[in-house]
Amino acid sequence: MPLSRQFADDLATALCQRRIKQGIAMLDAAENELQKISPDWPNSARLLLLLAQWVDLGYRDYRFLDSLLERFRGNGRARLSVADYLRLRMAEAFTSLARGDSDAAIEALELVLHTLHDLGEESDCALAHFWIGRAHRKKGEYEKSLEHIARAREMAQGHNDKMFTAVVQVQESWLLFQKGLTREAMQILASAETVLRTTDHYVALGNIESARGRIVRRLGEYTSALEHFKRAMDLYARRDANHLNLARALVNAAYVRRLLALQIRKRIDRQAQSGRARGAAHKATPASTESLRARYQELSLQAMEDLNRARTIYDLHRHADGIGKVTLNLGYLHLDRGDIDRATPEAAEAYRIGLQQGDHILMARARILETAIENAHVEEQTGEDVDVAVHANRAREYSDEALKLAHGTQNLRLLAGACIARGITAANDFFQDWEEARKCAAEATRLIGPGENDHLVEDLSMLKSRIVQASGINDTLRGWSEGMLGNKTFQQISEEFAEIVIPKVWIREGRKIARVAARLSISPKKVRRILRNAGTVEPGM
Repeated sequence: MPLSRQFADDLATALCQRRIKQGIAMLDAAENELQKISPDWPNSARLLLLLAQWVDLGYRDYRFLDSLLERFRGNGRARLSVADYLRLRMAEAFTSLARGDSDAAIEALELVLHTLHDLGEESDCALAHFWIGRAHRKKGEYEKSLEHIARAREMAQGHNDKMFTAVVQVQESWLLFQKGLTREAMQILASAETVLRTTDHYVALGNIESARGRIVRRLGEYTSALEHFKRAMDLYARRDANHLNLARALVNAAYVRRLLALQIRKRIDRQAQSGRARGAAHKATPASTESLRARYQELSLQAMEDLNRARTIYDLHRHADGIGKVTLNLGYLHLDRGDIDRATPEAAEAYRIGLQQGDHILMARARILETAIENAHVEEQTGEDVDVAVHANRAREYSDEALKLAHGTQNLRLLAGACIARGITAANDFFQDWEEARKCAAEATRLIGPGENDHLVEDLSMLKSRIVQASGINDTLRGWSEGMLGNKTFQQISEEFAEIVIPKVWIREGRKIARVAARLSISPKKVRRILRNAGTVEPGM
């Protein structure tokens, strides 16, 4: 017997008010009836679209919905009205979005939107814009994504749908942050949280904490980011201990733990260099170094555990994109620990998954990792001379492909990372192409947004430091004095000059930023930025 119209109305009301526990209880109680859904049911298409939205909120997963949609393929949909056909296509588009096929989702939703506009119908338009915006975001097409997300928010506000407006704002906040509007993004998240905290919509609340974590992570506030991701995980687990978003938060947490571990390793390396500088009489390892090593091992192990748990969840959902991200992060962890042999197959597998999914962002990130692996071979001079040449050329090939893939998206951070990878390759011991390295460093500097202070800035600082050390400050100054400026603007030359002079003044002034600012009549903020860009001080100073 078909589920009643009243059931669909009650389910829609629970959805609108974000009464998640109630709606899922209704669906669980009606599961046997849902399994019998048929094109002959008068409200079947409406139920399928409602079910798609509940799957999006955490009920079962897209495979359950897909099994029901099977009955509507072929001749089954011929008996549907135009309105019901469009609802069916939206449900199918959601399954494409959920499985990672963004192109199929966009194609179906564009058809739906065009048809709805032609018919003068606005019902379900906000939802279609919301889903198509998410699909464009997945592809790194942020301008198109923001266009659709903003439209969905405007329509939701026009219908006075406060709950859906808040859900859409969570997506909008991240897109605004991508444009450098950090304060606005944080304000929108706070506004959305005010509305949603009155509900048991733990997935959306977890998304808010996760977004905050990613924002502060980019500002270099790693400890704070980790706390946000932990809160996000707790919220997701309240809905489902194996929720897909919980796996995503675990990957994000593992990434932050890795960055914290890298900071500690740099401190260990500096202490070792300081000990060598003091001479043989002071070579004994201080207790603080042993403590740092223990903390480094602890963070690395925790990151590995987070990734293994995330992989278990992604495997459960057969979520290829998530598995690719886990694999990529495992590759970086192995490379950080000097285990090139284990990093190599992880990077290759991440690229394979990205290629299979048509995910250019994952493919580019995998190629950046492979570039780092090949450059590690060059630095360590593994094998004969001919092998070093092979590794160097592979690094160049991978970094070139990473650049090409990144250019196909609107992800400026990804492009900056690819530029840095290409610059590090140009500056390796085999090529020593300093002009190419400078060009890549300048482009990456342009792409990294103001206020960003994370690992990408550190990688860029190391590249610039290597360029200056290898090419020689005197040669640079001499070239400028003779008018050999290359293609640089006066502003670029001024920035490079500042990165040469200010670190020297900083040392002479007892490493006091305030004294440098007073000595050169510039702001402490600018001194701090130049020192970071030159790789002289740690992030966070």
